[in-house]
Amino acid sequence: MTDAIRPLIAGNWKMNGLKASTAEFDAMLNGAAEVAGQADLLVCPPVTLIAAFADKARGKKVAVGAQDCHPKASGAHTGDIAAEMLVDAGATAIIVGHSERRADHGEGDALIRLKAEAAWRAGVTAIVCIGETQGQRDAGQTLNVVRGQLNGSLPDGSTAANLVVAYEPVWAIGTGLTPTSRDVEQIHEFIRELLTSRFKGDGGKMRILYGGSVKPSNAAELMAVRNVNGALVGGASLKAADFLAIAQGCPK
Repeated sequence: MTDAIRPLIAGNWKMNGLKASTAEFDAMLNGAAEVAGQADLLVCPPVTLIAAFADKARGKKVAVGAQDCHPKASGAHTGDIAAEMLVDAGATAIIVGHSERRADHGEGDALIRLKAEAAWRAGVTAIVCIGETQGQRDAGQTLNVVRGQLNGSLPDGSTAANLVVAYEPVWAIGTGLTPTSRDVEQIHEFIRELLTSRFKGDGGKMRILYGGSVKPSNAAELMAVRNVNGALVGGASLKAADFLAIAQGCPK
């Protein structure tokens, strides 16, 4: 982890969570004060829970975000949700470009860039996801894929205040597999170099999260890696005990 950059532990609930899940979120709110000195906490529930969670989180140590948005602010886009609507519900950040959106919905870098700009238009942070598949990794294409996604997905004008990068090797998401600490360090260093080259001083201060089977048992090791400034957590973020334990893995 880079000492000058405050870690962010972001939970992506994906398509999980009903009203009954409020109890788990309450437990996160109750335990957040104990880890607030180590990291910022963000929970991105399904859109049906954003408003309720945001109301509960007001004045607490957990922020609420969203998992996706449409590039446009309004219009004839049935079933889609604008960034402004998400912010109106209480979201303070929006994840864009997650590998599941790229794979399941065919989203490319150009669309993801527009979605990041939409988050800015609404006044919140964009968390832009990048990462290679197993096939790309096996073919030795990891660095080329990461470079291409960063170049294509990050808008001009990205700053440490309005953008977070989340590196998620697709082959590690939900599989229980994780790269070695050395692998993570090499990729995050590569990302940092690209960010600094393009965005100068701001590139050196942007948070780079690691995602992909992050859990309490490996969080401390991952969070200690240079240029790992937090985590984007999937399944483990659905349980308050696991989510808070991961935050406790951040260096004090």
